[in-house]
Amino acid sequence: MCRILLATVMLMLTVMTNAQEVSREEIRGLDEQIQDVKKDVISLTSELNRLEEKLLFPSNTQVALFVSLPDSAEFSLESVEVKLNNQVVAHHLYTYREIEALQLGGVQRIHTANVQTGTHPLEVTYFGKSKSGKEYRATASYSVEKAVGPKFVEIQIAGNQSAINFKDW
Repeated sequence: MCRILLATVMLMLTVMTNAQEVSREEIRGLDEQIQDVKKDVISLTSELNRLEEKLLFPSNTQVALFVSLPDSAEFSLESVEVKLNNQVVAHHLYTYREIEALQLGGVQRIHTANVQTGTHPLEVTYFGKSKSGKEYRATASYSVEKAVGPKFVEIQIAGNQSAINFKDW
């Protein structure tokens, strides 16, 4: 990645020193080369992110927790706190856009961790408000049964019912 950046800088310096001698066709060619370099950098960054996730969270120890809202959620989620093995592992304050995405059926990955096989206590607390201004708060517990292989748990928050439902994927 450093080589690509260095090559781009060198290319730009060459262009600047020969600016008066460069024709429009050559400038278009350089623009195309720069766009190709940008695409390569984006592709390499994406691949590095995937490799980093595989390295940090191997599939045999990975637990991922996701937050969702039911289709008929008529309330605004304000915050969620997640405890795994009696330790706070995530606390999230929601923006308007995040709430809107969740209400439209989106799912948020709130936490990914490495845990050993066995049973792990999970506790989730949320705060929210209905459209009329009524405040909701609930806490629920769940036992995450981790076996060999990745484990995915959906935390569905039904605010107007003060309920939290858990679903293994």
